[in-house]
This record gives sequence, structure tokens and C-alpha cells, in this order.
Amino acid sequence: MSEQLKIKLSIANRVYPLTIDPKQEEGLRKAAQKIDAMIKQFEQSYSVRDKQDVLAMCALQFASQNEQKTIDNEYLNEEVEEKLVAIDQLLKEYLNS
Repeated sequence: MSEQLKIKLSIANRVYPLTIDPKQEEGLRKAAQKIDAMIKQFEQSYSVRDKQDVLAMCALQFASQNEQKTIDNEYLNEEVEEKLVAIDQLLKEYLNS
């Protein structure tokens, strides 16, 4: 069993104490930095001052990026599968001739 690590992350000027697996630390710190950068971008671009609205916009942005990656991966998997089927068919024809 891995030793747990206690860290504090700052997001939107609030500190969140977390107990995590040490392997998660880098990812969590990078995610917090990305969230803060996105908050600043939204506040500057849209003159939004309500942190709740900005955080909701950040959540939507991250969720839509994640969903788009899932959609792209599904499309890529279908494309690869079609090519493998075509190659398999060509190999069968070659071996049968």
C-alpha cells in the first residue's frame, strides 16, 4: 500500500487541502495551474467577475475537450479497424491465389 501525500492546491484564490497518492501530484498541480490560467483568460476576455460563473465556464471547457477527444478516438478506432479489415481481406486473397 502506497503512502499518502498531503498537498494544498490553490484554485481561484482558494486553498484546497488534499490527501493523494504521490503519483497523482504532478497531474493535479498541472490541472490546477491550467484552471487558474483559464480563469484569468475568461475574466479578461469576458469581463466576468463572478468566480462561480468563471469556474462553470472552465468546467464546460475541460469537459468539452474531454468529450471531443473521446469522439476523435472513436472515429480513429473505426478508421483503423476498417483499414485492418481491408488488409486482412487482401492477405486472404493473396494467400488463396
